[in-house]
Amino acid sequence: MIRRTLLAALLVCGVSITASAETYKIDATHSYVGFTVRHMAISKVKGAFNEFEGTIDIDPADTTKWACDVTIQTASIDTRSERRDGHLKSPDFFNAEEFPTITFKSTKVVPKGNGALEIMGDLTMHGVTKPVTLDAEYLGGMESERGKRAGFTATTTIDRMDYGVSWDNMMETGGLVVSHDVDITLEIEASMRYPEESGD
Repeated sequence: MIRRTLLAALLVCGVSITASAETYKIDATHSYVGFTVRHMAISKVKGAFNEFEGTIDIDPADTTKWACDVTIQTASIDTRSERRDGHLKSPDFFNAEEFPTITFKSTKVVPKGNGALEIMGDLTMHGVTKPVTLDAEYLGGMESERGKRAGFTATTTIDRMDYGVSWDNMMETGGLVVSHDVDITLEIEASMRYPEESGD
């Protein structure tokens, strides 16, 4: 109530209010960080990281000022196979003990119309940082008395060899057991809570 009353008073007095970026926190319970690889050249295997956090800065007046910063816990990888997950955490792949996090920090956001976005940024994995571009979509937002929420989806494809995740095994037919290309899919819901208002 106090926040709304102050806003109304400023408007009545003719005070100019300039919109600025609002920081949303990623809601991991309503979000998904997943990947897909080709297996033995004939099928696709999916996996996910279950532990991650991050922020998204949203400027209502200027989409080019939007930004995001995400940290993923490498050891939270989950492919529904304990044995396979153990191999992926080992030095053959992610080496989770030496490189416990994977991070993405945006450097530029380009609006493409109708909610479509290109999000450029730096992806750091296995101790290697490379630029990547996410093909993203802003799905919309909502507001309640407790705060705001916003939804996004994004995809990209990386070559794991570029990051030193270089375990390789060839089949007798010549194909790879695990593809070099990794398709990444992000389904993100983020929230910004209003400060608790006192009764004073």
